[in-house]
Order: sequence, then C-alpha cells, then structure tokens
Amino acid sequence: MSTETLEMLLEGVESGTIIPYLGPGALIGSLDQEGRRAPVTQEELILELNHGQPMPPKLMYEFPRAAMNLELKHGRSYLQRFFSKLYTERQWSRSPVHEWIAAIKPAYVIDINRDTMLQDSYAAVPHTLICGISRIGGTDFRFKLFHYNGNEYHEIGQDEVNEDLPVLFKPMGTPKPEPHYIASDADYVDYISELMGGFGIPSFVKRYRASRRYLFLGLSLTRDTERMIMSDITYGSANPRGWALIPEPTEKERRFCARVNIEIIEADIEDLLRVATANQA
Repeated sequence: MSTETLEMLLEGVESGTIIPYLGPGALIGSLDQEGRRAPVTQEELILELNHGQPMPPKLMYEFPRAAMNLELKHGRSYLQRFFSKLYTERQWSRSPVHEWIAAIKPAYVIDINRDTMLQDSYAAVPHTLICGISRIGGTDFRFKLFHYNGNEYHEIGQDEVNEDLPVLFKPMGTPKPEPHYIASDADYVDYISELMGGFGIPSFVKRYRASRRYLFLGLSLTRDTERMIMSDITYGSANPRGWALIPEPTEKERRFCARVNIEIIEADIEDLLRVATANQA
C-alpha cells in the first residue's frame, strides 16, 4: 500500500469516477449518547437483536439466519421495530468515515448499513434516496425512490428523479422516511432474486454506474450474501471493478476479488482517512 494509491482513490471519490461502497466497518467509531459503540459485526448485531443473549452457534454465524429465526417466532414487524428503535431512539455520533463523506459529499454513495448516518450527512443538501424493499406486493421493483428537498422527503417515480442531485442508495433499508429493511433470510432471497433480474436498481442508476469503479470500505467479502449483493449492484462497472480496503484479507477474499476484478489494498479505513486529513491540512 502506498500513499499515492490512497491519494488516487480519494481523488476518484471526490471527482465522482470512484463510487464509495460502505460496509458495516464504516460504522466503527460511532457511539450512542451513553458511549456505547454501534454494532458492526454480525455477532454484535445478533446480540443487539436478541437482547444481549447469544443464540445457537448455527444462528450466530450469520445475521439473516438469526433474524429469520426470530421473525418466525415473533413476526416480521419484530425486526422492523428492532431496527427503528436501534437507529432512531439511540442517537449515534457520526463515524469518521461519515465525517469524511459529509465533508466531500460524493455524487453517489452506496451504504449497505441500515442506520441514518449517511442521510444525516446530507441533511442540508437536496438529494435522491433509493431504499431497498422486499416481499412487497403491487410492484415488480425492489426499491422506493424519495426526493429530499433540504427539509423533508417525499416519494417520487423514476421519471421524476433530478439526476443532477446526489444519490444515496440504501439497499438494506433505513428507518426514514419510511422504515423498510432487508434483514431475514426470506428478505434476502426475495431481494437478491429481483436484484439479479434487474428490478432492484433504478434505470437512471444503471446509466450512471456504467464504466465507473468502486471503493469498498468496511466490507467483508467472506460471505456469499454480501458478495452476491455487491456483484449485482456494481454490475456494468469498468474493469477492474474497483478497490477493497482489507487490512488482513483471507484466502477466500483473495480468490473472490481476483475473480471479479477487485484489487485488494491491504490498508485500513484509518489509513485512508489519515491521508485525507493530511491533504486537507
């Protein structure tokens, strides 16, 4: 890893040729009003979901499994209430990644977390929000579009999108302006199926993403679910597809990234932000 490489990535994000793709690690450094850390790993999120109690090992392995188990016991609304309470009732400080995003406000950001930090970072800026949805009738699409006018959101159709505004894509959902979440196994099966069929991405994003590259931040590429979603959302990119900051990549991650033309940068988010801060000084 060289400083020149990180500077190149930073310049690409600021110019819009490289699209930031935020995984759970982008939340590191965020605290609630009582000083508790935001849940980042799947295990931490499962413990939050299950009131601090561990679940059987086969459920602790992956969050969608645990969520499916509790959905079957308590209903789908149980998961919706959990996320809405976690990300609206507890006031989270902005993570260092989101401080950086808020400072430069890229034209297009993908965030697979379910919190509102990204939206809060654009609270003073009109933008378009894409919220992923699943298991819903009356539409073939697996997203909702909202226009934010600098004060509030209202739902819009694809033909109403102002393509000059920044775009925030929250494929796994968000509490606002409406609570929608992709969380359980059943949610992911439906969402990924329609994503692969082309119904999870608005047409204007398909045009915009052509020939662009991605910077994957805080994203583990060891599990099939995250890899399938990433592959479909970034379909049609330039070659190579982009760069992933992974300080200690596993062999599985190395093989996958080689197959889909992602270059691994063996550095951490902190390294990238250190260079960004030095450039601003």
